[in-house]
Amino acid sequence: MTAEADADRTRTLHYRDPLPHVAGSFERTGLEQLQAVIDGTVPAPPIAAHVGMDFVSVSEGDVVLTGIPDDSHYNPIGSVHAGFAATLLDSACGCAVHSTLPAGVGYTTLEIKISLLRPISAETGPVTVHGWVTKPGRRAAFAEADLRDAQGRVLATASSSCLIIAP
Repeated sequence: MTAEADADRTRTLHYRDPLPHVAGSFERTGLEQLQAVIDGTVPAPPIAAHVGMDFVSVSEGDVVLTGIPDDSHYNPIGSVHAGFAATLLDSACGCAVHSTLPAGVGYTTLEIKISLLRPISAETGPVTVHGWVTKPGRRAAFAEADLRDAQGRVLATASSSCLIIAP
């Protein structure tokens, strides 16, 4: 083992405190809230900094995010931990549902099922996750997502149910 390979590495996270923006966010629809993140008028959620996630596009019931797996996401066997894919897929499903909600209404994930189809490593490069609503609802909504590499190969899929939280 080389000294370089054995050297400690660090990762610095840069994010803005989301709490000052939370109260005002419920005055907007879910779609407006997510568009504000894409436009940069509202900071991305801090979890985005942890996994290198960026918001690419959003429309009603549909969202696209990207992420960059790196060796800081590795598990003990030298591949990217399933939590990386799970975080991106849960974010895509949740944000797709969020984009359908009226002002003043929130959501939370009730259940998510993830299927990991291919290994992910730092060499995989940037990944894209696409989430879409399969059934909106007033009390529960359902969404699916897939995670793909730059060549379009499906790396993982998810299906999710979300609880709709109305005042």
